[in-house]
Amino acid sequence: MATNRSLDVLRVIVQDYVASREPVGSKTIVERHSFGVSAATIRNDMALLEEEELITAPHTSSGRIPTDKGYRVFVDRLADLRPLSPAQRQAIETFLGSSEDLDEVLVRSVRLLSQLTHQVALIQYPSLSRILIRHIEMVSLGGPRLLIVVISDNGRVEQRQIELSADLDESAISMIREKFNSALVGLSFTEAVKAASGLEGSFPPAMRAAVSELVTALGDQLDLNRSERLLMSGSANLALTAEDFGGKIHPVLEAIEEQVTILKLFAEMEPDHTGFAISIGKENDQFGLGGTSVLSTGYTANGGEVSKVGVLGPTRMDYSGNMAVVRAVARYLSKLLGED
Repeated sequence: MATNRSLDVLRVIVQDYVASREPVGSKTIVERHSFGVSAATIRNDMALLEEEELITAPHTSSGRIPTDKGYRVFVDRLADLRPLSPAQRQAIETFLGSSEDLDEVLVRSVRLLSQLTHQVALIQYPSLSRILIRHIEMVSLGGPRLLIVVISDNGRVEQRQIELSADLDESAISMIREKFNSALVGLSFTEAVKAASGLEGSFPPAMRAAVSELVTALGDQLDLNRSERLLMSGSANLALTAEDFGGKIHPVLEAIEEQVTILKLFAEMEPDHTGFAISIGKENDQFGLGGTSVLSTGYTANGGEVSKVGVLGPTRMDYSGNMAVVRAVARYLSKLLGED
């Protein structure tokens, strides 16, 4: 069984390997770290770690590198997160503080997260099942074309252009706008989809065909925004670490293109007592993401529901530093989006 000192040796092997991408030997450990024991003693500790399958030798007579199991033990023993640097903290406050609506906040956040961690950044849109409709606007674009704008109580603005089978004059558009707002404002997206289907009969017969088309378009718009969505940034960062995937990076790139894959993985990742969920290496094989690590935590938007924010990268990543940045972004998102 691994001793406390051998686990400390594992910690420095992970940290040195993440920093250098070079296998770590006993002599290097003695020179760089203050264990107060000989290289022979460190070699004995490393042999114990190898027996436990926590480290392995990539080549004969080389140093050692962590295994997926070794990374898991290292992550599970992480007591402290590396504090954010003043520059990182200022970047988060400055870059996100100027955002105005939900879409802008999330787009800025996922880009910044990718830049600060040098990983693939992932942010799940807040669930809209509890978001309420604040206002519906309809604007004529000329002829039979109409713009439908839906504003939700969390500041999200969604718009969609449709082309009706017949023109509507301004008085007809005004009547439809008034009735739609009267019936749907204050309802959740789920409730509004059901309620909209009963509006057609409240209009004069000559208008019902156009209203039916508008109800269908609005229903499609609301249904689309009730589905789970994911923002992603920084896929190019994987190319910079292609060596970590042993030349097999294409399956990983293909897998992350499928939002459903990441959303399923997010759903299965259970946070620990720190609020983080981390899935490492072979634990991701079923999703086509073997060789990667995914770490996530939650943020809370207006309405109280928790959505995920995290990063994906090679198993050889700076777990402590990445977790600190992800946590800071998550907390800032909760502050920005939950303050209404």
